[in-house]
Amino acid sequence: MNEQEILSLLTRHFKKNLPTGKQICTEALKKQLAKNKDNASWVKSHFSELIESTQIRAYEIYQAKERYAASLAMREVFEKLLPDEPCKEDFFKLLENNFWVLDRFFLSLTQGRRPRAGKAFEHIIKVLFGILGYPYTPQAVINGQPDFLLPSVEHFKKNAMDCIIFTVKRTLRERWRQIVTEGTRGYLFYLATIDEEIASRVLGEIRNHRIYLVVPERIRSETYSDQPNVISFETFFESHLDPAMKRWRKNKIIE
Repeated sequence: MNEQEILSLLTRHFKKNLPTGKQICTEALKKQLAKNKDNASWVKSHFSELIESTQIRAYEIYQAKERYAASLAMREVFEKLLPDEPCKEDFFKLLENNFWVLDRFFLSLTQGRRPRAGKAFEHIIKVLFGILGYPYTPQAVINGQPDFLLPSVEHFKKNAMDCIIFTVKRTLRERWRQIVTEGTRGYLFYLATIDEEIASRVLGEIRNHRIYLVVPERIRSETYSDQPNVISFETFFESHLDPAMKRWRKNKIIE
């Protein structure tokens, strides 16, 4: 086999052996929620803490699963490339001959962690929103594609200004601009993140675009306490989403 064939085999075996991001998040949430998995009141009051602790737990689980999946993939692929009765020299020769294959394989693992972490952050919020009973349309196409459109895309089509556009980005950099398009620039956005290194210049630009950043309370108080458009998840619920829920119920938008 050539290098590309070996790399393809390693990648295929690795993906086969690795649980999905949803499975890993579900395991992490189960551990963090424990007996409170059906206690909406407790989840709401501990939302910030849950976001941070579940992210950490999910990453710890992922690291363990990644190590196992990669080790098993290498065993499954390289074992077949060794002679029937290999000696120590055969093993080291195999490593030497496949140095660049392993280099590319481990690089792909590293590059895959960031998007997986972002998806995990989104899935954790999705599950917790579900426990709290908040209605939303996921990934609605509205001149953009926010992660959550509350209460629904149907209501957005009737009265867009009455809706909440909520999207999730674990870290921002310049990617926050993706959520603001020409067609929706007049609306009020909420962007959830756990990024603790957002520059003052960027925070000002975000505020000028009428975007609220929603972060865990620890991050807000330690890093962004002087930024009026940075609020905690608990404040988002109490002052923004829950009043909207009352309005939607009163106007029979939701039950």
